[in-house]
Amino acid sequence: MTELPLSIAVETAADDHDIDKLHERTFGPGRFARTAFRIREQAPHERALSFTARVGNMLVGSVRLTRVRIGTTPALLLGPLTVEPPFQSVGIGARLMEVALKAAQEAGHGLVVLVGDEPYYARFGFSRVPPGRVTLPGPVDAARLLVAELAEGAFADVHGMVGASA
Repeated sequence: MTELPLSIAVETAADDHDIDKLHERTFGPGRFARTAFRIREQAPHERALSFTARVGNMLVGSVRLTRVRIGTTPALLLGPLTVEPPFQSVGIGARLMEVALKAAQEAGHGLVVLVGDEPYYARFGFSRVPPGRVTLPGPVDAARLLVAELAEGAFADVHGMVGASA
């Protein structure tokens, strides 16, 4: 297989329209009802920790990180991570994950939470949140609530509701 000429860059305001259209195509109108989306709409994502993937001039992927709190502990909420369907399964999502998590760690963040598929996200250090430790302000399949430590021990005493950071 020929390697794609992929470029990863920090998201800018100029990307907003294309990212919104990408989310519309990949997640559909139901995305507005999801619990993680409801949290993200309470606070802007961190542009410095959010990235786009392009093949040539075409936006083919995006990942965003938003500051949240788990109880009183600062954390990041990862998502959405999305890749255009024709470009899925070629490693673009993985590259976006690696870049975003590295940037978050380098910026001094210790904890990332997300709602997603454990088999996919486990390779990036995510594991299922133990039952009852973390809740979200809406329905979420507990098996899909995942956490990753960017700093050793960052999740040790964390518990509580996930909400937008003030």
